Amino acid sequence: MLMQQTTVSYPRLGALAESARRCGPLRVGVVYPCERSALEAALEARDQGFIEPVLVGPSERIHAAAADADISLSGVEIVEAANAPAAARRAVALAGSGEIGALMKGSLHTDEMLGSIVGRESPLRTGRRTSHVFWFDCPAYHKPLMLTDAVVNIAPGLPEKADIVRNAVDLAHGLGLSNPKVAILAPVETVNPALPSTIDAAALCKMADRGQIAGATLDGPLGFDNAVSLASASTKGIVSLVAGEPDILVVPSLDAGNSLYKSLVYLGGAACAGLVLGARLPVILTSRADSKQARIASCALAALTARHLAH
Repeated sequence: MLMQQTTVSYPRLGALAESARRCGPLRVGVVYPCERSALEAALEARDQGFIEPVLVGPSERIHAAAADADISLSGVEIVEAANAPAAARRAVALAGSGEIGALMKGSLHTDEMLGSIVGRESPLRTGRRTSHVFWFDCPAYHKPLMLTDAVVNIAPGLPEKADIVRNAVDLAHGLGLSNPKVAILAPVETVNPALPSTIDAAALCKMADRGQIAGATLDGPLGFDNAVSLASASTKGIVSLVAGEPDILVVPSLDAGNSLYKSLVYLGGAACAGLVLGARLPVILTSRADSKQARIASCALAALTARHLAH
């Protein structure tokens, strides 16, 4: 069971895992899985019923990594590719032809992976900016919480932030939230011309009012405290449909998002999963520092999300 990875109880993560199992395994292209951690996570996600891995890369190196980890590759499909860039291109081609329903980063560099997915000739490219969304089961919070973008977009402008919100809202819809509540974070909760993040937050909310961002309730700018705490919002006199109840937190930059993500995991004890969205299928973009639990949970999240995107 996914829940057995830690001694802390994560009921919302367990519910996510059970929902993913009910969908049946998703064929996932694991790109250049030439290190032990990448292979272990993919095969354990298979054993837990989330994915059917297709390993894309040099078979000799993949078998060597499996032998080092004492893992059997019996029955696992391997698609030959000479090196990391070739593996990324081959996996994108397989995804474009519909042979796999998601991609998972192995031991290649992130830019090699994403470059093939969003490149000019990629069949997975859409008109939307790609962005990363973390999904958390936070012991201190009363429901699942999403955070975007803490991985891909460094300093997004307003058009990029609009797509970042749209991608996260799509993920929420795929998880059964018909009208997620979105908090647009900034250092303060008032619009201040000296803080561009507050102006962008206000503009995003007005875009939602005008239907340019649909399917969610947005509010911002909100500080982190009055976004997640109704008591804090009330103390400051903030009247909001989102304060204290957000499903999604949108950060102004990667600096802020990455620090918040790591704070939630390392100090807040949160379990997490993460995906890159905005392409025609979900991308599991894990870090070498991610736990096995996070990698497997990301596979479960992809299994749920891929079905929604396909429709």
